[in-house]
Amino acid sequence: MAIGDDRWRTLGLSLALTLLAPALPAVPPPDPPSPSPSPGTGQGTGQGTGQGAGQGAVPVAARPGPSAGQPALTPALQAIRLPPGYRLSLFSDQVPGARELAVAERGVVFVGSARQRSVYALVDGDGDGRAERVLIVARDLEAPNGVAYRAGSLYVAEVDRVLRYDQILDHLEAPPPPRTIFHGLPKDTHHGYRYLAFSPKGELFTAVGAPCNVCDRGAPYGTVLRLKDSEAEIYAEGVRNSVGLAFDPMSQDLWFTDNGRDHLGDDLPSCELNHAPKPGLHFGFPFVHGRDTLDPQYGKGLKDLRRFTPPALELGAHVAPLGLAFYTGEQFPPAMKGQLFIAEHGSWNRSRKVGYRVVVVRFDAARQAVGFEPFAEGWLQGEEATGRPVDVKVAVDGTLLVSDDEAGAVYRIAYAPAPAPGGTPASPPETSPANTPGQ
Repeated sequence: MAIGDDRWRTLGLSLALTLLAPALPAVPPPDPPSPSPSPGTGQGTGQGTGQGAGQGAVPVAARPGPSAGQPALTPALQAIRLPPGYRLSLFSDQVPGARELAVAERGVVFVGSARQRSVYALVDGDGDGRAERVLIVARDLEAPNGVAYRAGSLYVAEVDRVLRYDQILDHLEAPPPPRTIFHGLPKDTHHGYRYLAFSPKGELFTAVGAPCNVCDRGAPYGTVLRLKDSEAEIYAEGVRNSVGLAFDPMSQDLWFTDNGRDHLGDDLPSCELNHAPKPGLHFGFPFVHGRDTLDPQYGKGLKDLRRFTPPALELGAHVAPLGLAFYTGEQFPPAMKGQLFIAEHGSWNRSRKVGYRVVVVRFDAARQAVGFEPFAEGWLQGEEATGRPVDVKVAVDGTLLVSDDEAGAVYRIAYAPAPAPGGTPASPPETSPANTPGQ
Protein backbone atom coordinates (compact mmCIF):
# COMPACT_ATOMS: atom_id res chain seq x y z
CA MET A 1 0.00 0.00 0.00
CA ALA A 2 1.52 3.30 -0.98
CA ILE A 3 1.32 6.25 1.34
CA GLY A 4 -0.41 9.42 0.27
CA ASP A 5 0.05 12.62 2.24
CA ASP A 6 -3.67 12.78 2.99
CA ARG A 7 -3.53 9.41 4.73
CA TRP A 8 -1.00 10.48 7.34
CA ARG A 9 -2.21 11.83 10.64
CA THR A 10 -0.64 12.84 13.93
CA LEU A 11 -0.23 10.34 16.72
CA GLY A 12 -3.46 8.61 17.62
CA LEU A 13 -4.79 8.53 14.05
CA SER A 14 -2.53 5.80 12.74
CA LEU A 15 -2.19 4.40 9.28
CA ALA A 16 -2.54 0.69 8.61
CA LEU A 17 0.16 -0.45 6.22
CA THR A 18 1.22 -3.64 4.55
CA LEU A 19 2.69 -5.77 7.33
CA LEU A 20 3.69 -9.41 7.29
CA ALA A 21 3.29 -9.68 3.54
CA PRO A 22 4.08 -12.93 1.71
CA ALA A 23 7.73 -13.84 1.43
CA LEU A 24 9.66 -12.50 -1.52
CA PRO A 25 10.89 -14.95 -4.14
CA ALA A 26 14.44 -16.14 -3.87
CA VAL A 27 17.05 -14.59 -6.13
CA PRO A 28 20.12 -16.52 -7.29
CA PRO A 29 23.35 -15.41 -5.60
CA PRO A 30 25.17 -12.73 -7.58
CA ASP A 31 28.86 -12.21 -8.17
CA PRO A 32 31.03 -10.71 -5.41
CA PRO A 33 30.71 -6.93 -5.00
CA SER A 34 32.78 -4.41 -6.85
CA PRO A 35 35.17 -2.14 -4.91
CA SER A 36 33.52 0.59 -2.88
CA PRO A 37 32.99 3.84 -4.78
CA SER A 38 34.46 7.06 -3.50
CA PRO A 39 32.45 8.50 -0.63
CA GLY A 40 29.87 11.21 -1.05
CA THR A 41 27.63 12.98 1.40
CA GLY A 42 26.09 9.79 2.75
CA GLN A 43 22.77 10.24 0.94
CA GLY A 44 23.30 7.96 -2.05
CA THR A 45 20.71 7.16 -4.65
CA GLY A 46 20.27 3.45 -3.93
CA GLN A 47 19.34 2.11 -7.36
CA GLY A 48 18.54 -1.42 -6.20
CA THR A 49 15.86 -3.67 -7.56
CA GLY A 50 14.57 -4.22 -4.04
CA GLN A 51 14.34 -7.98 -4.43
CA GLY A 52 16.80 -8.87 -1.69
CA ALA A 53 19.11 -11.77 -2.47
CA GLY A 54 18.85 -13.60 0.80
CA GLN A 55 19.48 -16.98 -0.80
CA GLY A 56 23.03 -18.18 -0.89
CA ALA A 57 25.36 -15.89 1.04
CA VAL A 58 28.45 -14.65 -0.76
CA PRO A 59 31.75 -15.06 1.16
CA VAL A 60 33.75 -11.85 1.03
CA ALA A 61 36.80 -12.62 3.14
CA ALA A 62 38.25 -15.11 5.56
CA ARG A 63 41.39 -15.08 7.65
CA PRO A 64 43.42 -17.73 9.44
CA GLY A 65 42.55 -18.83 12.96
CA PRO A 66 43.44 -17.15 16.23
CA SER A 67 47.16 -17.74 15.76
CA ALA A 68 47.13 -14.93 13.21
CA GLY A 69 46.55 -12.39 15.98
CA GLN A 70 45.58 -8.76 15.52
CA PRO A 71 47.05 -6.99 12.49
CA ALA A 72 49.20 -3.93 12.93
CA LEU A 73 47.21 -0.71 12.70
CA THR A 74 47.73 1.52 9.70
CA PRO A 75 49.32 4.93 10.34
CA ALA A 76 45.87 6.50 9.94
CA LEU A 77 44.42 4.33 12.72
CA GLN A 78 47.47 4.82 14.91
CA ALA A 79 46.57 8.52 14.83
CA ILE A 80 43.19 7.92 16.53
CA ARG A 81 43.21 9.47 19.98
CA LEU A 82 41.31 7.87 22.87
CA PRO A 83 41.13 8.49 26.63
CA PRO A 84 43.86 6.78 28.68
CA GLY A 85 43.43 3.02 28.91
CA TYR A 86 41.34 2.57 25.75
CA ARG A 87 42.60 0.75 22.67
CA LEU A 88 41.28 0.68 19.11
CA SER A 89 41.63 -2.40 16.91
CA LEU A 90 40.29 -3.47 13.54
CA PHE A 91 37.24 -5.72 13.73
CA SER A 92 37.00 -5.92 9.92
CA ASP A 93 38.23 -3.91 6.95
CA GLN A 94 36.13 -5.84 4.42
CA VAL A 95 32.87 -3.88 4.66
CA PRO A 96 32.64 -1.31 1.85
CA GLY A 97 30.34 1.56 2.78
CA ALA A 98 29.72 0.25 6.33
CA ARG A 99 26.71 2.01 7.90
CA GLU A 100 24.36 0.86 10.69
CA LEU A 101 25.44 -2.03 12.91
CA ALA A 102 23.33 -4.74 14.55
CA VAL A 103 24.85 -6.98 17.20
CA ALA A 104 23.68 -10.59 17.43
CA GLU A 105 24.74 -13.70 19.34
CA ARG A 106 27.46 -16.17 18.30
CA GLY A 107 29.93 -13.39 17.57
CA VAL A 108 27.90 -12.08 14.60
CA VAL A 109 27.59 -8.40 13.71
CA PHE A 110 25.39 -7.32 10.80
CA VAL A 111 26.29 -4.22 8.80
CA GLY A 112 24.15 -2.33 6.30
CA SER A 113 25.81 -0.81 3.24
CA ALA A 114 23.64 1.52 1.21
CA ARG A 115 26.33 2.10 -1.40
CA GLN A 116 26.92 -1.59 -2.01
CA ARG A 117 23.15 -2.33 -1.82
CA SER A 118 24.13 -5.18 0.51
CA VAL A 119 24.02 -6.38 4.10
CA TYR A 120 27.11 -8.04 5.57
CA ALA A 121 27.54 -10.52 8.41
CA LEU A 122 30.84 -10.25 10.27
CA VAL A 123 31.58 -13.43 12.21
CA ASP A 124 33.98 -13.51 15.16
CA GLY A 125 33.47 -17.17 15.98
CA ASP A 126 36.58 -17.53 18.15
CA GLY A 127 35.87 -14.43 20.21
CA ASP A 128 39.27 -12.82 19.68
CA GLY A 129 37.83 -9.43 18.74
CA ARG A 130 38.34 -9.68 15.01
CA ALA A 131 35.93 -11.08 12.41
CA GLU A 132 37.43 -14.10 10.70
CA ARG A 133 34.59 -14.40 8.19
CA VAL A 134 32.66 -11.80 6.21
CA LEU A 135 29.54 -12.83 4.32
CA ILE A 136 27.04 -10.95 2.21
CA VAL A 137 23.68 -12.16 3.48
CA ALA A 138 21.49 -9.86 1.37
CA ARG A 139 22.13 -7.80 -1.70
CA ASP A 140 20.52 -6.03 -4.64
CA LEU A 141 18.51 -3.94 -2.18
CA GLU A 142 17.62 -0.26 -2.39
CA ALA A 143 20.01 1.59 -0.08
CA PRO A 144 19.90 -0.86 2.87
CA ASN A 145 21.34 1.56 5.41
CA GLY A 146 19.43 0.37 8.49
CA VAL A 147 19.76 -3.01 10.19
CA ALA A 148 18.46 -4.30 13.52
CA TYR A 149 18.45 -7.70 15.20
CA ARG A 150 15.87 -9.10 17.59
CA ALA A 151 14.81 -12.59 18.72
CA GLY A 152 16.68 -14.43 15.99
CA SER A 153 15.56 -12.20 13.11
CA LEU A 154 17.47 -9.64 11.07
CA TYR A 155 15.55 -6.49 10.06
CA VAL A 156 16.75 -4.46 7.08
CA ALA A 157 15.50 -1.00 6.09
CA GLU A 158 15.41 -0.06 2.44
CA VAL A 159 14.27 3.38 1.32
CA ASP A 160 10.56 2.51 1.18
CA ARG A 161 10.18 -0.72 3.16
CA VAL A 162 11.49 -2.96 5.95
CA LEU A 163 12.43 -6.62 5.41
CA ARG A 164 12.81 -9.40 7.97
CA TYR A 165 15.08 -12.46 7.69
CA ASP A 166 14.01 -15.10 10.19
CA GLN A 167 16.35 -17.54 11.99
CA ILE A 168 19.22 -15.76 10.31
CA LEU A 169 22.00 -17.08 12.57
CA ASP A 170 21.16 -20.66 11.57
CA HIS A 171 21.32 -19.76 7.88
CA LEU A 172 24.20 -17.35 7.36
CA GLU A 173 25.52 -19.44 4.48
CA ALA A 174 22.09 -19.70 2.83
CA PRO A 175 19.80 -17.00 4.23
CA PRO A 176 16.04 -17.46 3.92
CA PRO A 177 14.01 -15.30 1.57
CA PRO A 178 12.94 -12.14 3.45
CA ARG A 179 9.44 -11.15 4.39
CA THR A 180 8.26 -7.59 3.79
CA ILE A 181 6.94 -6.46 7.17
CA PHE A 182 6.44 -2.80 6.27
CA HIS A 183 5.91 -1.16 2.89
CA GLY A 184 5.00 2.32 1.77
CA LEU A 185 7.60 4.74 3.10
CA PRO A 186 8.46 7.59 0.72
CA LYS A 187 10.75 6.63 -2.15
CA ASP A 188 12.68 9.92 -2.17
CA THR A 189 16.39 9.17 -2.04
CA HIS A 190 17.36 12.62 -0.74
CA HIS A 191 17.70 11.98 3.01
CA GLY A 192 16.33 8.53 2.24
CA TYR A 193 18.69 6.46 4.38
CA ARG A 194 16.60 4.74 7.08
CA TYR A 195 17.84 3.84 10.56
CA LEU A 196 16.22 1.13 12.68
CA ALA A 197 15.94 0.78 16.45
CA PHE A 198 13.87 -1.35 18.78
CA SER A 199 12.40 0.15 21.94
CA PRO A 200 12.67 -1.76 25.24
CA LYS A 201 9.07 -2.85 24.58
CA GLY A 202 10.02 -4.42 21.26
CA GLU A 203 8.49 -1.72 19.05
CA LEU A 204 10.36 -0.92 15.86
CA PHE A 205 11.21 2.73 15.13
CA THR A 206 12.55 4.47 12.02
CA ALA A 207 12.74 8.03 10.70
CA VAL A 208 11.80 9.77 7.45
CA GLY A 209 13.92 12.79 6.57
CA ALA A 210 12.83 15.88 4.67
CA PRO A 211 13.53 15.35 0.94
CA CYS A 212 15.39 18.67 0.70
CA ASN A 213 17.77 21.00 2.48
CA VAL A 214 14.82 22.84 4.00
CA CYS A 215 11.15 22.59 3.01
CA ASP A 216 7.73 21.88 4.50
CA ARG A 217 6.33 18.80 2.76
CA GLY A 218 4.18 17.60 5.64
CA ALA A 219 3.98 14.11 7.15
CA PRO A 220 5.44 11.57 6.89
CA TYR A 221 8.47 13.71 5.96
CA GLY A 222 10.45 15.07 8.88
CA THR A 223 9.21 12.51 11.40
CA VAL A 224 10.21 9.63 13.63
CA LEU A 225 7.81 6.71 13.17
CA ARG A 226 6.81 3.90 15.49
CA LEU A 227 5.85 0.74 13.61
CA LYS A 228 3.51 -1.08 15.95
CA ASP A 229 1.28 -4.05 15.18
CA SER A 230 -0.35 -3.20 11.85
CA GLU A 231 0.05 0.56 12.13
CA ALA A 232 2.60 3.32 11.72
CA GLU A 233 2.41 6.19 14.17
CA ILE A 234 4.10 9.56 14.02
CA TYR A 235 6.03 9.55 17.28
CA ALA A 236 7.92 12.83 16.74
CA GLU A 237 7.83 15.54 14.09
CA GLY A 238 9.81 18.62 13.13
CA VAL A 239 12.86 16.44 12.50
CA ARG A 240 14.98 17.37 9.47
CA ASN A 241 17.03 14.21 8.98
CA SER A 242 17.60 11.73 11.77
CA VAL A 243 19.92 8.82 11.02
CA GLY A 244 20.36 7.73 14.62
CA LEU A 245 17.85 6.48 17.22
CA ALA A 246 18.50 4.98 20.65
CA PHE A 247 16.59 4.25 23.84
CA ASP A 248 17.90 5.03 27.29
CA PRO A 249 17.97 1.65 29.10
CA MET A 250 17.29 3.40 32.41
CA SER A 251 14.41 5.74 31.53
CA GLN A 252 13.39 3.89 28.32
CA ASP A 253 13.07 7.31 26.63
CA LEU A 254 13.86 7.86 22.95
CA TRP A 255 16.92 9.92 22.02
CA PHE A 256 17.87 10.78 18.46
CA THR A 257 20.31 12.84 16.44
CA ASP A 258 19.26 15.37 13.82
CA ASN A 259 21.37 16.98 11.09
CA GLY A 260 21.06 20.75 10.79
CA ARG A 261 20.25 22.51 7.52
CA ASP A 262 22.93 23.81 5.16
CA HIS A 263 23.72 27.21 3.58
CA LEU A 264 23.44 29.44 6.65
CA GLY A 265 27.21 29.72 7.02
CA ASP A 266 29.95 27.76 8.72
CA ASP A 267 28.61 28.09 12.25
CA LEU A 268 24.83 27.94 11.89
CA PRO A 269 22.67 26.14 12.63
CA SER A 270 23.75 23.53 15.15
CA CYS A 271 23.15 19.84 14.68
CA GLU A 272 21.12 18.35 17.51
CA LEU A 273 20.76 15.63 20.10
CA ASN A 274 17.05 15.37 20.88
CA HIS A 275 15.15 13.74 23.72
CA ALA A 276 11.57 12.51 23.25
CA PRO A 277 10.30 11.30 26.65
CA LYS A 278 6.80 11.04 25.20
CA PRO A 279 5.15 10.94 21.76
CA GLY A 280 3.67 13.94 20.02
CA LEU A 281 6.53 16.45 20.40
CA HIS A 282 7.55 18.84 17.60
CA PHE A 283 11.29 19.58 17.35
CA GLY A 284 11.08 22.72 15.25
CA PHE A 285 12.03 21.94 11.66
CA PRO A 286 11.63 23.75 9.29
CA PHE A 287 10.69 26.78 11.41
CA VAL A 288 13.51 26.84 13.94
CA HIS A 289 16.90 25.11 13.99
CA GLY A 290 18.85 24.26 17.10
CA ARG A 291 17.55 26.09 20.15
CA ASP A 292 16.63 29.41 18.61
CA THR A 293 17.93 29.88 15.05
CA LEU A 294 14.89 30.95 13.06
CA ASP A 295 14.76 29.78 9.46
CA PRO A 296 14.95 32.85 7.18
CA GLN A 297 12.00 31.57 5.12
CA TYR A 298 9.84 29.34 7.31
CA GLY A 299 10.57 31.01 10.62
CA LYS A 300 10.24 34.57 9.45
CA GLY A 301 8.24 36.58 11.96
CA LEU A 302 7.91 33.69 14.40
CA LYS A 303 7.79 35.03 17.95
CA ASP A 304 6.70 32.20 20.23
CA LEU A 305 8.90 29.08 20.23
CA ARG A 306 7.22 27.41 23.19
CA ARG A 307 5.34 24.89 21.06
CA PHE A 308 8.64 23.46 19.87
CA THR A 309 10.85 21.12 21.90
CA PRO A 310 14.44 22.42 21.96
CA PRO A 311 17.34 20.01 21.57
CA ALA A 312 18.79 18.40 24.67
CA LEU A 313 22.21 19.42 23.37
CA GLU A 314 23.49 21.46 20.46
CA LEU A 315 26.36 19.44 18.99
CA GLY A 316 27.79 22.08 16.65
CA ALA A 317 27.12 23.12 13.07
CA HIS A 318 27.72 20.61 10.27
CA VAL A 319 29.23 17.86 12.43
CA ALA A 320 26.61 15.44 11.01
CA PRO A 321 25.75 13.29 14.04
CA LEU A 322 24.47 9.87 12.98
CA GLY A 323 24.35 6.63 14.99
CA LEU A 324 24.28 6.65 18.78
CA ALA A 325 24.31 4.07 21.56
CA PHE A 326 23.97 4.08 25.33
CA TYR A 327 26.74 2.15 27.01
CA THR A 328 25.25 -0.94 28.64
CA GLY A 329 28.32 -3.17 28.92
CA GLU A 330 30.70 -4.07 31.73
CA GLN A 331 34.02 -3.88 29.88
CA PHE A 332 34.46 -0.09 30.23
CA PRO A 333 35.00 1.59 33.62
CA PRO A 334 31.84 1.83 35.77
CA ALA A 335 31.59 5.59 35.25
CA MET A 336 30.80 4.98 31.57
CA LYS A 337 27.66 2.96 32.32
CA GLY A 338 24.62 4.74 30.90
CA GLN A 339 26.59 7.38 29.00
CA LEU A 340 25.78 7.98 25.33
CA PHE A 341 28.18 7.62 22.39
CA ILE A 342 27.50 9.47 19.11
CA ALA A 343 29.24 9.02 15.76
CA GLU A 344 29.90 12.31 13.96
CA HIS A 345 30.14 11.67 10.22
CA GLY A 346 31.68 15.08 9.58
CA SER A 347 30.98 18.14 7.46
CA TRP A 348 30.82 18.10 3.69
CA ASN A 349 30.53 21.77 2.71
CA ARG A 350 32.00 23.78 5.57
CA SER A 351 35.03 25.95 4.73
CA ARG A 352 36.99 24.10 7.44
CA LYS A 353 35.96 20.54 8.19
CA VAL A 354 34.53 19.54 11.59
CA GLY A 355 33.26 16.30 13.09
CA TYR A 356 34.78 13.00 11.93
CA ARG A 357 34.90 11.60 15.46
CA VAL A 358 32.99 9.83 18.23
CA VAL A 359 31.83 11.88 21.21
CA VAL A 360 30.43 10.80 24.57
CA VAL A 361 27.48 12.56 26.18
CA ARG A 362 27.41 12.78 29.97
CA PHE A 363 24.23 12.54 32.05
CA ASP A 364 23.40 13.68 35.53
CA ALA A 365 21.53 11.69 38.16
CA ALA A 366 18.20 12.79 36.67
CA ARG A 367 19.20 11.39 33.26
CA GLN A 368 19.52 14.85 31.73
CA ALA A 369 22.28 15.39 29.18
CA VAL A 370 24.68 17.93 30.68
CA GLY A 371 27.50 18.03 28.14
CA PHE A 372 29.70 16.08 25.78
CA GLU A 373 33.36 15.61 25.00
CA PRO A 374 35.50 13.84 22.38
CA PHE A 375 35.98 10.12 22.91
CA ALA A 376 37.65 8.95 19.68
CA GLU A 377 39.13 11.47 17.26
CA GLY A 378 41.90 11.69 14.71
CA TRP A 379 40.11 10.65 11.54
CA LEU A 380 40.42 14.32 10.54
CA GLN A 381 44.02 15.44 10.00
CA GLY A 382 44.00 19.07 9.01
CA GLU A 383 41.56 19.14 6.11
CA GLU A 384 42.11 15.50 5.13
CA ALA A 385 39.67 12.87 6.41
CA THR A 386 40.92 9.29 6.68
CA GLY A 387 37.58 7.97 7.89
CA ARG A 388 33.97 8.92 8.65
CA PRO A 389 32.31 7.31 11.67
CA VAL A 390 28.69 6.33 10.99
CA ASP A 391 27.34 4.15 13.79
CA VAL A 392 28.26 2.90 17.25
CA LYS A 393 26.98 -0.21 19.02
CA VAL A 394 27.93 -2.02 22.22
CA ALA A 395 29.20 -5.52 21.45
CA VAL A 396 28.23 -8.59 23.45
CA ASP A 397 31.58 -8.47 25.27
CA GLY A 398 31.04 -4.83 26.27
CA THR A 399 33.48 -3.29 23.81
CA LEU A 400 32.33 -0.50 21.48
CA LEU A 401 32.02 -1.08 17.73
CA VAL A 402 32.30 1.85 15.30
CA SER A 403 31.45 1.67 11.59
CA ASP A 404 33.25 3.79 8.98
CA ASP A 405 31.75 4.08 5.50
CA GLU A 406 34.76 5.84 4.00
CA ALA A 407 37.33 3.26 5.09
CA GLY A 408 34.92 0.35 4.66
CA ALA A 409 35.70 -0.84 8.16
CA VAL A 410 34.34 -1.63 11.60
CA TYR A 411 36.54 -0.79 14.59
CA ARG A 412 36.54 -2.23 18.09
CA ILE A 413 37.33 -0.06 21.11
CA ALA A 414 38.22 -1.86 24.34
CA TYR A 415 39.32 -0.72 27.76
CA ALA A 416 42.72 -2.30 28.31
CA PRO A 417 44.84 -0.19 30.67
CA ALA A 418 48.55 -0.87 30.84
CA PRO A 419 49.69 -2.64 34.01
CA ALA A 420 50.66 -0.37 36.88
CA PRO A 421 54.08 -0.75 38.51
CA GLY A 422 54.19 -4.13 40.19
CA GLY A 423 52.22 -5.88 37.45
CA THR A 424 48.67 -5.04 38.51
CA PRO A 425 46.26 -3.36 36.09
CA ALA A 426 45.97 0.39 36.40
CA SER A 427 42.86 1.65 38.15
CA PRO A 428 40.08 3.06 35.93
CA PRO A 429 40.29 6.84 35.61
CA GLU A 430 37.90 8.89 37.67
CA THR A 431 35.45 10.48 35.28
CA SER A 432 32.53 12.77 35.99
CA PRO A 433 29.86 14.38 33.86
CA ALA A 434 30.96 17.32 31.78
CA ASN A 435 29.72 20.70 32.94
CA THR A 436 29.75 22.52 29.61
CA PRO A 437 27.17 22.32 26.83
CA GLY A 438 29.57 20.84 24.31
CA GLN A 439 32.46 21.42 21.96
